[in-house]
Amino acid sequence: MACRPRRAYTYCMNKRTKTAKQMERHLKGLGNHYRIDILLHVSGKPGLTIDQLAEGVDGNYKTISQHVRYLVHAGLLEVSHESTFAHIKLSPYGGACVEFLKKFQSL
Repeated sequence: MACRPRRAYTYCMNKRTKTAKQMERHLKGLGNHYRIDILLHVSGKPGLTIDQLAEGVDGNYKTISQHVRYLVHAGLLEVSHESTFAHIKLSPYGGACVEFLKKFQSL
């Protein structure tokens, strides 16, 4: 059975795999040391706000909020809004990236 492209995914034998372009988007999200620190920090404490996160990774609010925006766009973080606060947690893809980063860190 041949693979055929459909809606940015490739379907092969009823298995959904990511295209190279989708993987590029996720991997580009890891392209900065602040973003790696943010992912590792959020993995241990889901539900943090931007202020708490900026304090935890030693960055200023504006820088951290911009990097969080990139990570959300890359599909690695999810943000839920409650009144004036934004709570941050890992997406399923973010969790997989954190597992990879922790393994890579210990090599």
